[in-house]
Amino acid sequence: MTETWALAALWVGLALAAALLAIFFRIANALGEIMVGIAAGALIGATTLGSDLAWVKFLSGAGAIVLTFLAGAELDPVVFRAKWKEATAVGLVSFAAPFLGCTAAAYYLLEWSAQSSWLAGVALSTTSVAVVYAVMLEFGFNKTDYGKTVLAACFITDLGTVLALGLIFAPFTYKTVIFIVAALAACLLLPRVTPRLFRRFGERPSELETKYLLVALFGLGALAAWADSEPVLPAYLIGMVLAGTVGRNHALIRRLRTLTFGLLTPFYFIRAGSYVALPALIAAPVAFLVLLISKIVAKCTGVYPVARSYGSPKKEAMYTTLLMSTGLTFGSISALFGLTHHIIDQAQYTLVILAVIASAVVPTLIANAFYLPHHLLPEPEEATAPAADPPAPAHSPQSK
Repeated sequence: MTETWALAALWVGLALAAALLAIFFRIANALGEIMVGIAAGALIGATTLGSDLAWVKFLSGAGAIVLTFLAGAELDPVVFRAKWKEATAVGLVSFAAPFLGCTAAAYYLLEWSAQSSWLAGVALSTTSVAVVYAVMLEFGFNKTDYGKTVLAACFITDLGTVLALGLIFAPFTYKTVIFIVAALAACLLLPRVTPRLFRRFGERPSELETKYLLVALFGLGALAAWADSEPVLPAYLIGMVLAGTVGRNHALIRRLRTLTFGLLTPFYFIRAGSYVALPALIAAPVAFLVLLISKIVAKCTGVYPVARSYGSPKKEAMYTTLLMSTGLTFGSISALFGLTHHIIDQAQYTLVILAVIASAVVPTLIANAFYLPHHLLPEPEEATAPAADPPAPAHSPQSK
């Protein structure tokens, strides 16, 4: 056990270093963890780091599942119902354009195999909810209908990614039918059972809510793995159907975030970074640029006209387009899935994951530097709050 505890201390220490890196450079924490994983993999190697150990794989997989569930659970049902046409249109084209464009670029320009090209298309079709949410939170857009609509579009995009990952690369057998039936049954039953269970037995020190959700997620994840599918698929769907219950329980969400970001996701993102082979990038920088540019161009070509068709001014539409061009969490999940299932090799994985990382940084910097829609920024609270003047006499009329 000495070696296990030592490795655990090393991984948590790397996670701490990644958190400090993210704070210092003001980047997404997941991005910092991937960068630290790349450095650790280059210095000591993925094998020495223990990336293939069973307990590391479990914590990594659990992190991906719970993070995916949280992404679905934070969908705002009220805003989605009000803006579903715009969010769905933007989200679908945000998925479809880079999915097809990057697949074609990998197949025809880089001469990858069909399976590898489809995997690249899936990984680069994503929009990073983490990056977009961080931007929305920084500028206060998360409180506006504009920001909530963009976040809803992100969920649609990533839902397309998750479905494509499961449907394209999972063999269709009787196991697939059983998995689909069980997932649909869970999507119908959980929204009815969960609120009642939480009202009767929740809010106790035993953390029944967390255990209940983990049982559902791990159970469906095991069923998905048995059916040769991807465990994040049912996790995302369950998160979406429970958004009205779990998503509104802010205390539960905070506790789940503590578990997820404090312990689980560092293992996932650091492990993803540890498999990056930097010599592959040095040997093929043009291929990296092809993948990155293909994603950004495809996103711009698809999203911008749709945003404009719903009445967005040019600057606002371009800001939306660039934010939808970001990618990180589901892109890295898809890339690591491809590597571990031998759909892509390590060199291809390196190019895809680095293109995913670059897409989390480059469009965000351009958007905030040149296209920030200042007219949509919410007014400071102090400017909108009532003035703290002495109360007027009873006979004086109050001004509006």
